[in-house]
Amino acid sequence: MKTSEHESAAQFLLAARNRGTPGSRIPEDYRPATAADGLAIQARVGELLGWPVGGWKCSVPTGPRPAPLAPIFAPTIQRTSPCAVKGTGPSARIEPEIAFVLGRDLPKRATPYSDHEVNDAVQEARFVLELMGSRYTEPSSVTFAELVADGISNQGLFVGPVLVDPWHRTLEAFPLTVHAGSDVFATKDGKHPDGHPVRPLYWLANHLAAQNNPLRAGMIVTTGSYCGVLDVPLDTPLKFTYGDLGALAVTLTRAP
Repeated sequence: MKTSEHESAAQFLLAARNRGTPGSRIPEDYRPATAADGLAIQARVGELLGWPVGGWKCSVPTGPRPAPLAPIFAPTIQRTSPCAVKGTGPSARIEPEIAFVLGRDLPKRATPYSDHEVNDAVQEARFVLELMGSRYTEPSSVTFAELVADGISNQGLFVGPVLVDPWHRTLEAFPLTVHAGSDVFATKDGKHPDGHPVRPLYWLANHLAAQNNPLRAGMIVTTGSYCGVLDVPLDTPLKFTYGDLGALAVTLTRAP
């Protein structure tokens, strides 16, 4: 694609973000055809927003999904309840996840970082909720390149408590229970899509370093939902219990 087509696509997605409600797909004349196109548009949207990157979402690459990453912009990261979300209707779309906070930079260098070196760079793990909000009305019908261009449907992140001693806990799978008020809203057999939540971080650290766009101290990286997307009620105290690892409590409210 030409740079002008990337610009048109980025402006289209920026308008959808500013509007605050989802809409149609990127017009075919400048719709991204490859993951590289999607990443270029994604980066341009970030430039147009002018927001610093506070973290990333990612997963382990596969053939159909060769670049599964997107920035999480610092102004969209929330740490206190109530947590405001954009959208319409009585519910919000979230994904219960475990994220990692970097304690030091992982800059570009001649050799890749080992798994052990990435672990050592992690300051702490946190229980988080990814706040979902596609700019497309029907995100399931768009291509992977279009998803990447739109930041893989990220709206933001709610950061919960520290997960104590993550390297000696079972993080691959555990029961996940969601309470809404005093009622059990959902019970799930939680399972990380990439086997362990740190695996995508190993890939991301080296991918971004090679691009000279490295992970920095203080950034938070979230790596996939334990139960897919959940539609949870607004204005209701919610509690997400991650097996015997700990819990996250929050009330989600509709942003004005």
